[in-house]
Amino acid sequence: QVQLVESGGGLVQAGGSLRLACAASGRTFSTRAMGWFRQAPGKEREFVASTNWSGPSTDYADSVKGRFTISRDNAKNTVYLQMNSLKPEDTGVYYCAGDRQRFRFGPRNGAEYDYWGQGTQVTVSS
Repeated sequence: QVQLVESGGGLVQAGGSLRLACAASGRTFSTRAMGWFRQAPGKEREFVASTNWSGPSTDYADSVKGRFTISRDNAKNTVYLQMNSLKPEDTGVYYCAGDRQRFRFGPRNGAEYDYWGQGTQVTVSS
């Protein structure tokens, strides 16, 4: 089992930066791909980024590519999302998620994740 707690959200002006962190508990964290998803008001949850179980392989939604960076520190059981050049359309609740399976590349489909945090609000003002 993996339990996840996000932090680092807040209010920022367009063009600014935030760094989200997701602290995990559970012995299998280091064997699972991790993803970040977001949900804007009135919209469905969407994929943002993922990292494979060991960290080097990453994937990004086109809308954040070049601006966001996902990373993980398995020694600290933590995954991060560095968000730069933020835009108002990046506003939403951001969730980290742990893969249902172990030892694979991070999927884009949220249904492939069994473990979810409570979410952290990110608001970008124009």
